Amino acid sequence: MRKLQLWILAVIITLAAAFYQRMTGPSYPVRGKVDINGTMVPFRLLRSAENIKDCEISVNTADVAITGYLEFIRFRTDDPWTRIEMTRSGEKITGFLPKQPMAGKLAYRVVLAKEGKETSLSGGEPIVLRFKGVVPNAIQIPHILIMFLAMLFSTRAGLSALNKNLNPRRLVIWTCLLLFIGGFILGPLMQSYAFGKLWTGIPFGTDLTDNKTLIAMIAWIAALVAGRKGKKARGWVLAASLILLVIYSIPHSLLGSEFDYSKLPNRSSTGIHP
Repeated sequence: MRKLQLWILAVIITLAAAFYQRMTGPSYPVRGKVDINGTMVPFRLLRSAENIKDCEISVNTADVAITGYLEFIRFRTDDPWTRIEMTRSGEKITGFLPKQPMAGKLAYRVVLAKEGKETSLSGGEPIVLRFKGVVPNAIQIPHILIMFLAMLFSTRAGLSALNKNLNPRRLVIWTCLLLFIGGFILGPLMQSYAFGKLWTGIPFGTDLTDNKTLIAMIAWIAALVAGRKGKKARGWVLAASLILLVIYSIPHSLLGSEFDYSKLPNRSSTGIHP
């Protein structure tokens, strides 16, 4: 393949991995349709929200006979379930979940009713919603862009490693640089704004996003070292590229930061927790 073709293939692979990660991540809204006693109602249930205000949960339906309510509980607590009636405004039924601390989670259900028949939009399992702080665009946008470029250069380096006529050394250097800036400078800043901590991976925690970034960085440093003194180190580069591709495909925020409510005084889950 020519270099342009390799870049196009690398872009396609990177976009596919990014799309898969986004669609399967625990912060991606739950979407679907449900039959409410003869009326099909589409829904989009949030699983991530900023903690500057209560989280609006709404469902659109023109059928005025349909009413609804929210039930929620602080995640991993023994709190009783709290019920909030949803209100109608035009074709939208709305309820609000109380904002929580950074990384605080609520398990909730949306229940719609018509003519005495109730239906939970998420079935028997509740939706888990995690709250986060506001991340400035000046940090968030460069982080997303640079991590995408790191994955792109990683994939391109792996493709070069498969071609005996190409030397992936420059691509390896660029991948290491981009991964370090995106994952170990901008990433911790994102984490700090969103959840109040710079790093929650090894050795301080089990945050999967931090840990998979660390594994990827180690793999690429190994490939960089293996390619010193003019060595092409194709096997190392290909291995590092595959490792990052697999890691990049793991849903983002899986096993992410989680607030421990047991550290708070016993308070009602209907209010705002400091």
